[in-house]
Amino acid sequence: MIKKDNVKPQNKTRKTGDAQKTSETRKPSFTRDSRDTSYSRKTRSTRPSGKKPVGPQKPKEPHPEGAMRLNKYIAHAGICSRREADELIAAGSVKVNGKVVTEMGYQVLPGDEVSYGGEKLRSEKLRYFLLNKPKGFITTTDDPQERRTVMMLMDGCCAERIYPVGRLDRATTGLLLFTNDGELAKRLTHPSTQVYKIYQVELNKPVTKEDMKKLLEGIELEDGPMHVDDIQYAANGGTIDKRVVGVELHSGRNRIVRRLFEALGYEVHKLDRVVFAGLTKKDLPRGRWRELTDKEVGFLKMI
Repeated sequence: MIKKDNVKPQNKTRKTGDAQKTSETRKPSFTRDSRDTSYSRKTRSTRPSGKKPVGPQKPKEPHPEGAMRLNKYIAHAGICSRREADELIAAGSVKVNGKVVTEMGYQVLPGDEVSYGGEKLRSEKLRYFLLNKPKGFITTTDDPQERRTVMMLMDGCCAERIYPVGRLDRATTGLLLFTNDGELAKRLTHPSTQVYKIYQVELNKPVTKEDMKKLLEGIELEDGPMHVDDIQYAANGGTIDKRVVGVELHSGRNRIVRRLFEALGYEVHKLDRVVFAGLTKKDLPRGRWRELTDKEVGFLKMI
């Protein structure tokens, strides 16, 4: 405890010069004007901070007009996703103007020739189309047996090379997405994405409540257990036909809907995909296609 006797009295008649010296040796911080909420740096301490002063930085050189990252160029060409393109580049599988390029972030300039596997690539405008597939067409870009393919239905829709995302078997009708966006196609078909789909299924006999419960709980198939997310009887004009059900699921396994019902002793007469990743058949007649809106494309890229 400090005794009052030991406290030296302050000299109220301190000289102006001393006062100025004292104020200069204080450790001022930011000063604040009572009329303003902002801080002023005029009285900031000049004590060294220990950090080296930052000199003027050299501005980054802008990329030439029309330049595009090599992995993006490959993805736009419909080969694969950007991540997979990085792997191709790192493996030395991509050439630009005849020379192997392994540099990540390499910029492709207008007029450059990019090739992969001996084939020249062409970066194209990304396009997205939705087809209401009819029965009797196979989902492939080319068929050695010269059967009818879904690409025949898309003939003339655009100048870019597009391809189907996923597949519907020959007898299945409904929604099928087409694009040249390799990155989006990869995401929508990857099992981890679990894009939801809704099918309308017409069977050879009424579906029992017991079998609907089995489908919800899961059925053991040759490639592992599988269950549906929802199943309901379809209503037509206020009446319910128990031979027709709506099925929602996320799996992309081959012929999964048909195999599920076949495992329970049913025969599928008609199978129609009515919803794919939130896209519907509204105002899209069978055998016709339409281009997706920007809003629909944005939604798909958020999945």
